[in-house]
Amino acid sequence: MTTTNETLNASCPECEGLISFDRQPLSGQIATCSDCGAELEVISRDPIKLELAPEVEEDWGE
Repeated sequence: MTTTNETLNASCPECEGLISFDRQPLSGQIATCSDCGAELEVISRDPIKLELAPEVEEDWGE
């Protein structure tokens, strides 16, 4: 049995930096761009497509 250590890549939508995954990411997974620091959400798995993750807003009980 042969195991491959194929790295999966996608481009940062903010700076076009390379985002690498060691294994197939989950839909909705959050990744951070090492070039610009943007938080990115996986919106498609095949092919891997990323977009800026939504900002989490604080809920003050209103």
